[in-house]
Amino acid sequence: MIDFPTLGMGTAPIGNLYRVVSDAEARATLDAAFAAGIAYFDTAPHYGFGLAERRLGAALAEHDPQGRARVSTKVGRLLRPTDAQGERHGFVDADPFEPHFDYGHDAVLRSFESSQKRLRRDRIDLLLAHDIGRLTHGDAHDDHLAAFLDGGYRAMRDLKDAGAIGAIGIGVNEVAICHDLLDRVELDAILIAGRYTLLDRGAEELLDRCASADVQVIVGGPYNSGILARDLSGPLHFDYAAPDAAILARAQAMAALCREAGVALPAAALQFPLRHPQVMAVIPGLVGADQVHDTIARLGASIPATLWPALDAAARAHPLAKAHSHA
Repeated sequence: MIDFPTLGMGTAPIGNLYRVVSDAEARATLDAAFAAGIAYFDTAPHYGFGLAERRLGAALAEHDPQGRARVSTKVGRLLRPTDAQGERHGFVDADPFEPHFDYGHDAVLRSFESSQKRLRRDRIDLLLAHDIGRLTHGDAHDDHLAAFLDGGYRAMRDLKDAGAIGAIGIGVNEVAICHDLLDRVELDAILIAGRYTLLDRGAEELLDRCASADVQVIVGGPYNSGILARDLSGPLHFDYAAPDAAILARAQAMAALCREAGVALPAAALQFPLRHPQVMAVIPGLVGADQVHDTIARLGASIPATLWPALDAAARAHPLAKAHSHA
């Protein structure tokens, strides 16, 4: 069993996700995270095409020279130089590279070596195959899966056996590929984003299976890309798009229950995944010292035991279409 802190920081936002984040703001975020005691950071080459890893690596070198903080990064994309600028794949004015999917043996090794350099670390605690799945890749899924099973997975196992990484797994937002790979290979951990939240319970059966298989689970996207990050104020996004009527009805019912209990909806959203004993960490994406401070407060907020069954009942009373769960 791998041992990670309960709270981690997702670094996609400091890779300029959706907006330009200055070096100073990114560093202030990381400084605040270390000061608050956050000791797990999840990143990926895709986040700003190396930018998030570079920024995290610089902060780790200053704040954690002994390598005590846990770090996870990912493989599955190679970065190639580009002259393109502006917004690309959701990242704005990021580093001058273009990501290309490649889950093959040699590509995994090259990606890992590049991440080591950007992160300034010889050893990475957890290495995850990133965004593999049919919903992501469509008709190319079978080829990408074959490349991973025929070579990429072996490269990850070899890195683990050599001591260069502590554990291996996948980092995805699709439930079906998790079941498929659990049938085929041994995994230490699964990072599942957006599929085990107050709103979307699509990974419930997966978590129970992981418990039986002794596979640790990390939950990303606890706010479902924003709808749960505030008390339903301002423009709302669910899985990076406007919420439909079913999602909004479920969110409104849960928000009302939280208000009645004197609990902030984001606090319940952050704490919800940790109720399952197989979830070892939750990793909201953070940018700005204020978000770090808000996250610490939400994690420590007192939630009446009676609220959880009420929220579960609200989820049952407002069913979602199966498509929402990426199953």
